[in-house]
Amino acid sequence: MALPEVAERLASVNGGVACGPPKSAVPDRITAILQTYKTVAVVGLSPKPSRPSYGVAAYLRSHGYRVIPVNPNADTLFNERCYASLEGIPEPVDIVVIFRRPEDVPPVVASAIVKGAKVIWMQEGIVNEEAARAAREAGLEVVQDRCILKEHAKRFVAEGI
Repeated sequence: MALPEVAERLASVNGGVACGPPKSAVPDRITAILQTYKTVAVVGLSPKPSRPSYGVAAYLRSHGYRVIPVNPNADTLFNERCYASLEGIPEPVDIVVIFRRPEDVPPVVASAIVKGAKVIWMQEGIVNEEAARAAREAGLEVVQDRCILKEHAKRFVAEGI
């Protein structure tokens, strides 16, 4: 059956609403983010290899991303200078990945907006609607409650995760 016939059949099943092209033909926003932006500031990056933030940062580095550590209690991580805050980073940042409690997210988002970041990424378990709304109103894309490592692996690693 040709694509127009499939769309027509689906429209009749969905009360006259055509569904458009198959999802696989339209790249989702997370895929676009991961393909477009390559400089990532990880806020709350732990120096402990057993912590999720450390594993995520190591994974991103191994897949070609520039990872900038943000932790006021560390000097260097991954042989990179560690910054106390986003404001201290002397170069542009595309994605700000947040490993902080939800109540600690708003000031990070405010700093990311000032910094000119393109994306706020709150890791699994982290949701702050107020901060997300502020980011969106400032023109940033927002991802909440998702692991950037898992999302990357689903899309770009043959064996997945």
